[in-house]
Amino acid sequence: MPFFNLNDLNSKNLADGVTIKAVSGEKMTMTVFYLTEGSAVPEHSHPHEQIGTVLKGTLELIIGNETRLVSEGDGWVIPSDVVHKGHCVEGPAEVMEVFAPVREDYA
Repeated sequence: MPFFNLNDLNSKNLADGVTIKAVSGEKMTMTVFYLTEGSAVPEHSHPHEQIGTVLKGTLELIIGNETRLVSEGDGWVIPSDVVHKGHCVEGPAEVMEVFAPVREDYA
């Protein structure tokens, strides 16, 4: 599948007020997160490297011991197995993230 449209992808609910749309290649997954104001992604870690950017809204993101407010255009890199969490301070928010290797749980 060399081309796709986000509008055609199925949504998956991750938490109250947090849904995603994801597409995977052979070695990575691209995900768009849609968050309502006040929603949160609980503290977690995973073996995937993760790179993201805010497309819309403002979030408080905690990566390891560092906390930052991130908004449109801000980005981050989360190494494998680093504990992180976030919540939507101003929404609705949209965040694009890429994971490697593939996130089978997002399929």
